[in-house]
Amino acid sequence: MREIVLDTETTGLSPRDGHRIVEIGCIELVNHVATGETYHQYVNPERPMPEEAFAIHGLSDEFLSGQPVMADVMDGFVEFIGDATLVIHNAEFDMRFINAELDRLGGDELPMSRAVDTVRMAREKFLGAPASLDALCRRFDIDNSSRSLHGALLDAQLLAEVYLELIGGRQPDLELKADKAKSEGRAGSAERREPRPHGADEDELAAHRAFLEKIENPVWRR
Repeated sequence: MREIVLDTETTGLSPRDGHRIVEIGCIELVNHVATGETYHQYVNPERPMPEEAFAIHGLSDEFLSGQPVMADVMDGFVEFIGDATLVIHNAEFDMRFINAELDRLGGDELPMSRAVDTVRMAREKFLGAPASLDALCRRFDIDNSSRSLHGALLDAQLLAEVYLELIGGRQPDLELKADKAKSEGRAGSAERREPRPHGADEDELAAHRAFLEKIENPVWRR
């Protein structure tokens, strides 16, 4: 099972207001284990960066002006995610921006059914508790000390750890497998007695017959 943990940074809150994606970060999971494969790309939004957005992620107009535009990035991004399930914190926000960029380039939009929303997962699991990425990192004792500013790849890495905790911890069936292995090990390690290399001798047979004679009314004589 292949999943992509995904995060984006943008110039604002809504593509309807002309805001664009400026960074994409992805982490690949296979069977709930990080493979080490990632996708990370800064994007020139072809518009000025508002001060409010710059304060969140620190990506300046000067820096982004030297990055490729979305038209040069989208094919590589779509190829990386393939048909995998997308794990996203507040999925509607990121999917709205991704689909706006796809629509702008004449591509097919990604259905929301492909997305797993970890905000919704957290709110269902911890009713009434904060569900921000920082709050979930604190809950699961995940080190996010390097997160002074938002960054798509760093946030995707943290979200991957949070997601694995939300579904029951890394490799949730590992403990069961370990218990099974222990059980099989105990069964297989019992002392094995070698078969007798020969039949009973005459003295042993005589002793056995004498023992049987002591049994009153045995079932084999009825």
